[in-house]
Amino acid sequence: MEKLVNPGFWNGRRVFLTGHTGFKGGWLAATLKGWGAELHGYALAPVDGGIYQRAGGDELMASSTIADIRDLETLSQALLSSQAEVVIHMAAQPLVRLSYATPVETYAVNVMGTVNLLEASRALQTARALVVVTSDKCYENREWPWGYRENEAMGGYDPYSNSKGCAELVTAAYRQSFFKTSGPAVGSGRAGNVIGGGDLALDRLVPDLVRAFTAGETTAIRYPNATRPWQHVLEPLSGYLQLAQALHGDDGATFADGWNFGPASSGERTVGEIADAAVRAWGPGAGWEHVGGEYLHEAGYLKLDSSKARAQLGWAPRWDFERTIAQTIDWYRAATDPKADMAAFTRAQIDSYFNSQFLA
Repeated sequence: MEKLVNPGFWNGRRVFLTGHTGFKGGWLAATLKGWGAELHGYALAPVDGGIYQRAGGDELMASSTIADIRDLETLSQALLSSQAEVVIHMAAQPLVRLSYATPVETYAVNVMGTVNLLEASRALQTARALVVVTSDKCYENREWPWGYRENEAMGGYDPYSNSKGCAELVTAAYRQSFFKTSGPAVGSGRAGNVIGGGDLALDRLVPDLVRAFTAGETTAIRYPNATRPWQHVLEPLSGYLQLAQALHGDDGATFADGWNFGPASSGERTVGEIADAAVRAWGPGAGWEHVGGEYLHEAGYLKLDSSKARAQLGWAPRWDFERTIAQTIDWYRAATDPKADMAAFTRAQIDSYFNSQFLA
């Protein structure tokens, strides 16, 4: 079993990614393409100007199917044609506040989309490793001051968080019912709030801040005192890759479980602290303000305990809070230049990350 991310493992490896056009998906596709993987993707159309397009777009992929994860027939055809050895499922409705407005769609995408991916994988005889990406919000959040471990109860207050808890339960049921003695070894990855260049989603802190900075406006923030486990997007991605390598090995069943990939303690910051750091990194003209009022429920405190991943996978964060902010804002500032080679810039950040030492 590889205890570190091994680029050589991925060279020539057939990999199927759902959600490859999204934020995590774009960074993961750029990472694996740089290591020589043969990538097959299934996702909705990419956001114009987001990380997927700026990092290379469809040039990263051997095949890219633009379709809905709720379409089991099309998904099954794409997955089977890929003949992938490794499957990483990231397609999701990823926003808490949007889930209040679209609960039915959120559950359909996040729960039934996961069911569809797992069901389609039953017929994929080439698959040896399958990683389902969920969220730290899958846990029943009791607002306690210590980190949640992998054996804590699933839950979730809002439709998004609850749908991720449901996706974990679905994954566990399929693992026990269909993949215990045959098929791929199935694991799940749970991470905190990820930031990094190329995220253009609405109603996310850093993209909202950058849009305001670029326009010379001030960002309104609802809950500046809410604490989250912030980390660069490459942190959990490295965890998913280490997990996939472990699942692919001869003793893969040993790692077929849920795994937390949270940040170093320096990444546990309030929303206001993140905003202040982004303002400092951007420079003149940047700012934010607290706008009080009655808003939809959002968790006040949530923290992951990643001891299991450290002990059994050898995974650990590499970038502290300051470097995470710096790398993120550097990407967005570079992207304001229409002549910038953002594929090369992204690749350089990926290389810098994987050449960094683990934090203590």
